[in-house]
Amino acid sequence: MPYDPTLVQPMRDELTAAGFEELTTPEEVERFLADASGSALVVINSVCGCAAGMARPGVRLALQEGPRPDRLATVFAGQDLEATARLRAHFPDVPPSSPSMALFRDGELVFFLPRHRIEGRDALGVASELIAAFARHCAAPDA
Repeated sequence: MPYDPTLVQPMRDELTAAGFEELTTPEEVERFLADASGSALVVINSVCGCAAGMARPGVRLALQEGPRPDRLATVFAGQDLEATARLRAHFPDVPPSSPSMALFRDGELVFFLPRHRIEGRDALGVASELIAAFARHCAAPDA
């Protein structure tokens, strides 16, 4: 059963305040991913402690440094059930995990940060891994 929307709203707001577009339906997920140009980061948000203490703060820190994805979106596991399932269908070889983060480049999944690589770290550790991924996949090509 999905969590009470009023309890989840502050967790949603952490990412939307940082510029993330909320994807709450399968159609919104498809529309977002249909624009396959450039880079896009999608965060699968969650109510768990590692989302609160590591994932959300880590991604917000990472977006303050160097290159960043062209587009940002989020789905909420345990709340936006159909949207989360539709997003996960775009990377079927990756086991479901929340929180987690998927980085796409030109429509292709190029980096995935699952829950087991978020748990047990601090926000700076998560941010440093994302910053490295952004440098590899979001930086403008050398002229």
